[in-house]
Amino acid sequence: MKPDRNARPRLRRVEAFPVETAHGRALGIRDPAGYAQAVLVLPAALVEIVSLFDGDHSITDIQEAFLRRHGELVDSARIGAVVETLDEQGFLEGPRFSERRAAIEAAFEASPTRPATHAGGAYAGEPDALHAQMDGFFIEPEGPGPVRWDGIGAARAVRGLVAPHIDFHRGGPAYAWGYRDLAEGAAADCFVILGTCHAGMPDPFALTLKDYDTPLGPAPVDREFAAALERRAGQDLFGSELAHRSEHSIEFQTVFLRYLYAGRREFTIVPVLASFVHEAIAHGRGAEDDPRVPAFLGALGETIAASRQRVCLIAGADLAHVGPRFGDTSAVTAERLREVEAADREMLAAVEAGDARAFFESAARDGDERRVCGLSPIYALLRALGRPRGTLRRYAQWPDPQGTVTFASVVVE
Repeated sequence: MKPDRNARPRLRRVEAFPVETAHGRALGIRDPAGYAQAVLVLPAALVEIVSLFDGDHSITDIQEAFLRRHGELVDSARIGAVVETLDEQGFLEGPRFSERRAAIEAAFEASPTRPATHAGGAYAGEPDALHAQMDGFFIEPEGPGPVRWDGIGAARAVRGLVAPHIDFHRGGPAYAWGYRDLAEGAAADCFVILGTCHAGMPDPFALTLKDYDTPLGPAPVDREFAAALERRAGQDLFGSELAHRSEHSIEFQTVFLRYLYAGRREFTIVPVLASFVHEAIAHGRGAEDDPRVPAFLGALGETIAASRQRVCLIAGADLAHVGPRFGDTSAVTAERLREVEAADREMLAAVEAGDARAFFESAARDGDERRVCGLSPIYALLRALGRPRGTLRRYAQWPDPQGTVTFASVVVE
């Protein structure tokens, strides 16, 4: 079948990152919104062609542009084959993607729960294996030791936790340092979980009333708290609910909570995705210039104060993302790791001080050069709790020269 030479392919918003293959450097692309499940690798020879999939260039235009630049005519059938592959996999805008998206969203809306999307990948998918995996995070050399359930920490009053949301196999012990303190010091009935929305969304906050499934049983949503929160916030908190479908930042926290409390006591969650600090920095605005942000944060504090339950806040938040995989021009060296750690620890000092303004400014002053993906949930936690005091329990880096991620556990008392 001959390609339509007048077709104007448009690539959807994707994440691109360098890949080393047996044939040399290539470019990987993936869908941060999760509608396309595959990760595609584009050979260097195709990158320039795909860069012209902008909805303005027809296949004929792409041929002509390539001919002008390189003196070589690319066969329209070759371009058409690339278009077909990207379209089939869900990377291009158009009727096929619209059908794919509608089907995926309809399945999520019809589901009575929010499925454990990352079970069997980012963490073990079977209960026994998951228990063994998580036990290891506490007792391995980098872990904090097992939770003491004998009441030693009962006098403490843990009000919040900043925890990682990196894959468990990379960050498990760092999670454990924070969650052991949470288990020993937070007598909470309800956990408001503030998670990063990596794909971004049109609303600064997004709730769902779907219970979060885990291999260890569901984490039920506190619908009464959620209704009171939306009422006080005076805004639609469900307009971007679909962002919960594949986002992992809240899911990973629910797995830890189910692991800790299964068979010990019941709890509820209020899952809230957040995406407003990156947008503010990108447009040169303050963190709360969007009036929906202070309205929500004030409402969250008021709802916690008015609740008959004991409420604890959790921010699922990683820190820096540096290296070629995230857009930098050079590999991450030991010196760069030291620079990143120094900047991270300066930012974390503002978290320990409970200073939301200083925390925001630490990212805004360099335009979020380190790509700290947990800005929104951490800021929201600090503001909602009203300048709390925190303690850094663990800081760690996953030192990949192509893409380093840093993360921490901070306990708020």
